Amino acid sequence: MEAPVPVTHNPGARRYEAVVDGHLSVCEYELADSRMIFTHTVVPPELRGRGMAEALVRAALGDARAAGRQVVPQCSYVARFIARHQEFAELVGPSGSAT
Repeated sequence: MEAPVPVTHNPGARRYEAVVDGHLSVCEYELADSRMIFTHTVVPPELRGRGMAEALVRAALGDARAAGRQVVPQCSYVARFIARHQEFAELVGPSGSAT
């Protein structure tokens, strides 16, 4: 079993980050009022298929939930993730769609 992905929040850069084997993966967002707008999730080819994007998005959505923020999934990966994991569906605000 692989070790958990080490995700850190970098609020200055407005992104969640994970560095594995020297490669940086990110889930970027913007804040607008009480909304967290997810714009991009990027995982280098060397790390794909290892759960990097899922770990980043789970951490980000968990923080959004804890802060009482609504989520706007502009990033296609985040939208698909929420559609597949309905436990996060209630976070999607009226100006967002997870389909």
